[in-house]
Amino acid sequence: MDIDWKDKLGAAFGIDPSEVKADEPEEKTETGEELAATGRLDVMLDKRNRNGKKVTLIVGFDGSDEAVKALAKELKLHCGVGGSARGGEILIQGDMRQRVCELLRERGFKARII
Repeated sequence: MDIDWKDKLGAAFGIDPSEVKADEPEEKTETGEELAATGRLDVMLDKRNRNGKKVTLIVGFDGSDEAVKALAKELKLHCGVGGSARGGEILIQGDMRQRVCELLRERGFKARII
């Protein structure tokens, strides 16, 4: 009869390992609904310091970086272009203001084009 590590641990601390239940931490992740309550988002076109190439900037997020990155991924997939998310703003390559604004409004955000 082999003694496994749970039996050894139970014998060392005087407890029955079958009665011990592991506590699993609850993960709290922000979704688009939680970010929507933070206020209005500004969608603008920018081409400064980008060698004349246009990008769409979405600014005004107050949520966590993970939630902003998840929304950026969804926007990039919807528009079929690249982009990034840093410091509470999302950058989408190209002039995608209309598409981005429509998708944000569908998700419950208050978005306006500047």
